[in-house]
Amino acid sequence: MASRLAARVAGLFALVVFATPAWAGDTVITWHGHAAFQIVTPRGAVLMLDPWLNNPANPAAKDGDPLAAVGKVDYILITHGHFDHVADAAALAKRTGARLVANFELGSNLAKLHGYPKEQMGLDTLFNIGGRITLADGEVTVTMTPAVHSSGLNNPFADETDPDIVYGGNPGGFVIQIDGGPTLYDTGDTAYFDDMSVIGRQFDVTVALVNIGGHFGMEPDMAAQAVRAVKPRYVVPHHFGTFPVLAPDAEGFTKAVGGRARVMVMAPGERVVFHGDKLAR
Repeated sequence: MASRLAARVAGLFALVVFATPAWAGDTVITWHGHAAFQIVTPRGAVLMLDPWLNNPANPAAKDGDPLAAVGKVDYILITHGHFDHVADAAALAKRTGARLVANFELGSNLAKLHGYPKEQMGLDTLFNIGGRITLADGEVTVTMTPAVHSSGLNNPFADETDPDIVYGGNPGGFVIQIDGGPTLYDTGDTAYFDDMSVIGRQFDVTVALVNIGGHFGMEPDMAAQAVRAVKPRYVVPHHFGTFPVLAPDAEGFTKAVGGRARVMVMAPGERVVFHGDKLAR
């Protein structure tokens, strides 16, 4: 009897150990291609940034249902209203119950026109540039930063009287501070602007997620200038290689950054892990 009980306890222990990811308690950042990032915090909260998961660079979109593949999502953060940043937001929200983190006008029109559930947004998560909110019972603090871009939202009900594009509020970026983890700065699709140096002075940025593809955002050399202004320790380039008009790779950007930060060029579907604010793998 005692031996059978001991065996069951040992089996349960083994199940818990092997069912727990090796990075439990760390911060895991996964790039899903284009501008879509998934962040899992040390306590297990899941943030999804600019979820166009059906983008052509995402291997999960080729293999099956990329929305099902991501699993749990607690918060969806959207920098601006362009289709390549909001395309799967409403569908993902309906599947997961994720609350929307965005500017107020974008939230309103995503609910009205794209079907994002209104009950999954509110004054606790809708804010504006310069504002700061806390998520996940205080584990995550998000500050909305300026961006020099545009933010038109596609109108699926467009006709002769209703425009194709509607107001999506001002474009922005996010500084995401994780308790016990790194501080991230997502530039969104901004052009370079000199006041990026203010972000670098105000925050000790561990990882900058920087658009580098040009044409619609920063050209690689100007993205490198943004790195010089913000002074992160690590940089993950994004918004390249998705369309023919974008930079096909990150080689020019990496060369322009030089030794000012460690550039981590991720493949879609790849993850990096931080233990505290230190790169673990």
